Amino acid sequence: MNFRLTLIASARSSSRLAERFDDDRPLDPAGWREVERVAPTLLPLAAAGLRYCSPSARSRETGDILGFMPLAQTALRDCDMGRWRGRTREEVETREPGAVDSWLADPGSAPHGGESLSAFINRVGDWLDTRPAASDTRMLAVADPGVIRAAVTHAMKAPPHCYWNVDVLPLSTVTLTGGAGKWRLCVDRETQL
Repeated sequence: MNFRLTLIASARSSSRLAERFDDDRPLDPAGWREVERVAPTLLPLAAAGLRYCSPSARSRETGDILGFMPLAQTALRDCDMGRWRGRTREEVETREPGAVDSWLADPGSAPHGGESLSAFINRVGDWLDTRPAASDTRMLAVADPGVIRAAVTHAMKAPPHCYWNVDVLPLSTVTLTGGAGKWRLCVDRETQL
């Protein structure tokens, strides 16, 4: 089966300086304003027959502000960062010197006691490959940037370390077409910010 899935990156929930591992904070005021500003560009995507989102507060809020009324999918949650959850990179590096570097270098490692990068990519890829779809089905998913990076890495059959080479900005879109094991990346001019 062939279908079209447009992934929309959730708006931001904090400034870059306040970013934390596995952060599930709601949108900050700047994030709300960003969603409202780009809403006219993204509203045509609401025609999708199936609308999903990551279970994070910022993904749910982004989808709700846009009027998508998405269904939260636990398989689209961000990477489980174990005991690093809610901590900044600086805090982790102070408490566990070398652990972040180890995690970044080895996609199979999970020094935080949570999910390895490889397991995370596989989880998101399994969700992607098992979407029930009829021919010409249109879907959308509002997801955390990490989830979109994982989906693109899986769809392109790239090795897990390529995950770090995929940049996903807040409220950006990417569309995957095809089906399990046969994905194509499509950049839509109409939905680019």
